[in-house]
Amino acid sequence: MAFALTIKRLSALWPVAGLVLLALNLRAAITGVSPVLDHLRTVFGLSGLEVSVLTTLPVLCLGGFAWLAPPLARRVGLDTAVAGGLALVTGGVLLRSVPSPVALFAGTVLAGAGIAIGNVLVPVAVKRHFPDRTGVFTGLAMMLMAASGALAAAMAVPLDTVAGWRVALAAWATPAFLAVLTWALLAWRTRHERPRPLPAPSDTAHGSLLRSPLAWSVAAFLGTVSLMFYVLVAWLPAIMHDHGFPPAEAGVMVSAIQIISIPLGLAVPVAAGRLPDQRPLVVGVVATMAVGLTGILLAPRAGWLWIAILGLATGSAFPLAFTLLTLRAPNPQVAARLSGMAQTIGYLMAGIGPLAIGVLHDATGSWRPPLLLLTALILPEAAFGLLAARSGFVHVPARRPGPGPRPGWRRGLG
Repeated sequence: MAFALTIKRLSALWPVAGLVLLALNLRAAITGVSPVLDHLRTVFGLSGLEVSVLTTLPVLCLGGFAWLAPPLARRVGLDTAVAGGLALVTGGVLLRSVPSPVALFAGTVLAGAGIAIGNVLVPVAVKRHFPDRTGVFTGLAMMLMAASGALAAAMAVPLDTVAGWRVALAAWATPAFLAVLTWALLAWRTRHERPRPLPAPSDTAHGSLLRSPLAWSVAAFLGTVSLMFYVLVAWLPAIMHDHGFPPAEAGVMVSAIQIISIPLGLAVPVAAGRLPDQRPLVVGVVATMAVGLTGILLAPRAGWLWIAILGLATGSAFPLAFTLLTLRAPNPQVAARLSGMAQTIGYLMAGIGPLAIGVLHDATGSWRPPLLLLTALILPEAAFGLLAARSGFVHVPARRPGPGPRPGWRRGLG
C-alpha cells in the first residue's frame, strides 16, 4: 500500500518535472549565442549582414513556426508535441556546433522552430496539467525561462574560453535531451491512461479566433510587449554607450534587466491569477515603462536608475502577457489556439522591431527619434493591454456543425 502511494505521488510530480525542463530550454539556446558572436564571426568569416541575420533568425522563427504547434498537438497529443519540439531544440543545438556556416544557420532555424512549438504549448500544458493553479505554474515557467536565459548568457564566454565555441554552443543539448525523455514518458503514460472527457462543446471550441476582438487584443498586447523587450535587448548597449557609458558597462545593463526579471517571472503570474481583473497590473507595467524610457530621453546619465525601472517594466510585462494566454482561454483546446495565434503575431512584430529601430537610427543619426517612437508605442500597448486584461474568455461565433475534435485533442489536450 505504501509503495503504491509513493508511486502515485511520484507520478503526480512527473508533470512538474516536465514543465521545469521545458521552461529551462526555451531561452538558453537563444541567449547563449550573442555573447560569442564576435568569435563566431571570426571563425566563419561572417559579414555584418550575416551576423544581423543570425541574431534576428531566432525571433523570426518564434513567430514563423508558432502556428504549427496547435495542429501538431491536435494530431499527436500535447505531450508528444512538446517532446517533438524539444527534440528539434536538441538537434538544432547540436547541429549548429558543427564547424560549417550552413550548419550554424540551419541549426539556429531548427532550434528556433522547436522553441516556438514549446513556447506555444507552455500555457496549454499548464492549463491541462495544473488547471487549478495556472498562476503559480505559469509563474514558475516564466521564472525558469528568465533564469536559464540569464545563465546561458553568463556561461557562454567562460565555456568558449575554456572549451571552445563548439562546446559553448552545444552545452544546452544535454538539458534539452533530458526534457525530451521526460515528455516522451509523459506521452507514453497518457496513451495508457483512460482518456479524459472533453469539456462540453462551446462556441470558442469551434469558431475562428480571428473573429474574436479579445483574442486580437491579447495577441497585440503580447506583440507590443515582445517588441519593446527585443528592441531594448538589441539596442540598449549602443544607446547607453552613445550616452557616455563604457561598452562593458552598457553590456552589463542588458544582463541586469534580465536578472531583475527572474523573480518577477514568478510573482506577476501568481498575482494575475489571483485577480479577477488584471487591468491594474497593465497600468502599472505601462506606467513603469513610460518612466524608464522618458528617463533615458531626458536624463541619460542616471542610466542605472532607468535600467532598474526598465527591468521592472519588461520583467513584469512579458509574464503578464503570457499569463493572459491561459486566463483568457476556457479550456486547453482554446489555450493552444490562442497561444499559437498570439505568439505568431507577437514574435513577428518583435522580429521587425529591432530592424526598424536600427534603420531609424541610421537615417537620423540619433537615438532620440527611436526612443520617442518607443515611448509613443506605450499608448497602443496600454490600450491593447487594458482590453486583454478584462475578465472573461475569448468568444467567437460558432461555425457550421462538422466532424468532432480529432482524437489527438482527447488523447493529449482534453
